[in-house]
Amino acid sequence: MASLRDLGLSEYETRTYRSLLETGPTTAKELSRRSDVPMGRIYDVLKSLETHSLVRSQTASRPKKYVAVEPETALDRLLEDKKRELEQQAAQYEEIVDSLADDLEAAEPLGETFWTAAIGAEETADLLIERLTAAEDRIVIVTSQFSQQFDIDEIGDRSVATLKDALDRGVDISLLMPPEMVGSLPDDVGERYRELLQPHDGFEVRTSENVVGTFEVIDDTEVCIEVPHPLRENETFAVIDFKDPEFAATVTAEFQARWADAHSLEL
Repeated sequence: MASLRDLGLSEYETRTYRSLLETGPTTAKELSRRSDVPMGRIYDVLKSLETHSLVRSQTASRPKKYVAVEPETALDRLLEDKKRELEQQAAQYEEIVDSLADDLEAAEPLGETFWTAAIGAEETADLLIERLTAAEDRIVIVTSQFSQQFDIDEIGDRSVATLKDALDRGVDISLLMPPEMVGSLPDDVGERYRELLQPHDGFEVRTSENVVGTFEVIDDTEVCIEVPHPLRENETFAVIDFKDPEFAATVTAEFQARWADAHSLEL
């Protein structure tokens, strides 16, 4: 069950505020009795509630009386306090990430081969987006069929957002697809690519009849191969990520030859 403590109040503050709602304007002594908050603590509790703007006091009266702010107003103020607190925490975490970024540089690859794989829609999307996020110079996308990047759903939105972030940080992106696929793209997909990706000078799309498979090459050293689902059309079954500069160089050379003969396109 939800409680005022979930919004940052202590147990004593919660008891005091609720008691004030029941009693109306009252003194600290009476409030201590009604709320079971010790008399030795009640003034500190009331001061804290006043700091949160949840309680108002009548200083002209003797003894001093207190009244609770209306619940709707009090909850709004507590919510705003929590939002500010979360924003401050988020800013602090961002500063920590920025300060650690240079300290946690990955070791340069020594030429050894490393591969990993993911199976399932969310898992393959997570792996692919992770690798695209790691790109520093160039991303090559070759697709012979619809894949998760072209879905009109959360995964598709994440893919486009990841590609846009890559372009924003100076990564070049080349997208190669068969011409017949262009006419099959849903209008929403074309619009999404036009608005978010096409304005960047580093984004280019070409079409070619000589397109086989669906894969991504990252920084000419890593290849992500998308395996289509054997039973469900337009769904990725698995992604295999090869970190092998020699293999990536071979794939890149094949791509370059087909890219040179391909036709420029605006989505």
